[in-house]
Amino acid sequence: MVKEIFICPDGQHGRVDKILAEHFPEVSRNLVKKALESGLVTTKDGARLEPKSKIHPGDHLLVDLQRPEAQPLVPYNYSLSVLFEDESILVVNKPAGMVTHPGDGTGGDTLVHAMIHHSSDICPVGAPNRPGIVHRLDKDTSGAIVIAKTEEAYHALVSQFTERLVDKQYLALVCGKMENAKGEFTGSISRHPKVRVKMAVSGYGKPAITQWQTLGHFGNDFTLVKSKILTGRTHQIRVHFSNAHHPLVGDATYGSRKMENKESFPRLLLHAWKLSLLHPLTNETMNWTAEIPDDFKDVINRLAMKYDMGGFSGHLLSLEDQR
Repeated sequence: MVKEIFICPDGQHGRVDKILAEHFPEVSRNLVKKALESGLVTTKDGARLEPKSKIHPGDHLLVDLQRPEAQPLVPYNYSLSVLFEDESILVVNKPAGMVTHPGDGTGGDTLVHAMIHHSSDICPVGAPNRPGIVHRLDKDTSGAIVIAKTEEAYHALVSQFTERLVDKQYLALVCGKMENAKGEFTGSISRHPKVRVKMAVSGYGKPAITQWQTLGHFGNDFTLVKSKILTGRTHQIRVHFSNAHHPLVGDATYGSRKMENKESFPRLLLHAWKLSLLHPLTNETMNWTAEIPDDFKDVINRLAMKYDMGGFSGHLLSLEDQR
C-alpha cells in the first residue's frame, strides 16, 4: 500500500473528508469517505481519521485514494427492452432508475450487469467496469442507448460520437413557458465551482450545444420540448435548460422544486427518444425510437386534463407531425 503525503494548506480547516474531496477533484466524495473509513487516511503518526475529523493548516496526512481493483461483474437477471441487436451492437430502451454502469456507490443492478446477463459476448474494450459502453444516460433518464459488442464496433462508435455524427433526440418536460418555438443553447459546461455533484455553464468549460423545439405548453407552468444535443457533456440538457431558467421537471438538483407549482412528479422527466447512427460494420444509417415510458405519459395526460387541453395530450404523445 503506497500512501502520499498531504499537507493541509493555509486557510483550510474543518472536516477532513470535505478538504480532501476539494483538493482531489478527480476522486469521488464517496471514495474519499471509503478511504477514511478503511483506515487509508492517517496522521503522520499513524492515527486513523474519520470522515468528520477536523484538520488544520500544516497538518500532515498520509493518504491512499487509489481506486480498489475492479471486481468481476456478476450478471444481473433483468429483462432488457431490446430495440435492436446483431453481432456488432445492442440497442436498448433503458428504464428510468437504472444506472448505466458501475461506479462508486452503485450496486449490482446496473445496465452493464443486466447487459452481460443478456449476452456473454459483450466487447471487453473500455474501462473494466464499462465493457462496450460508448455513451451513457443519467440514472433517472430513460431511453435509447447503444452498446458495442465487438472491438471494431466499439472504436467505430466512439469515433462517431467524437465526430458528432450520432443524432440523439430527447423529450423533456420543463418548468415555465418557453416563449420561442425553437432555439439553441451554446453555453460551455464545466464542473460546478462549489457543488461537486453538479455541472454549470461556465466560460472555462467545454463547448456544449443543445438545440430545442417546443411541442406544447401547459398554461404558463410547463412546456414539453424536443431537444437534440450535438455534444455529450455531463447533465448537458439539464444544465442548459436550468441556466435558461427552465429546469427540467423533477430535477431538484438544478432547481425544479422552486417552479413546479405544487405538482407531484415521479422523477426527472427526460427521455432519450430517438437515436440515429451509422452501423459500425455495414455503414448503413440506423434509426431507433424508444417508446415513451408510462410514467412520462401519465404526467402529460394529467397536465392535459388539468389545463383543459382536450385531445392535445394524445396529439403530443403521437408526435406524428413532429420532424
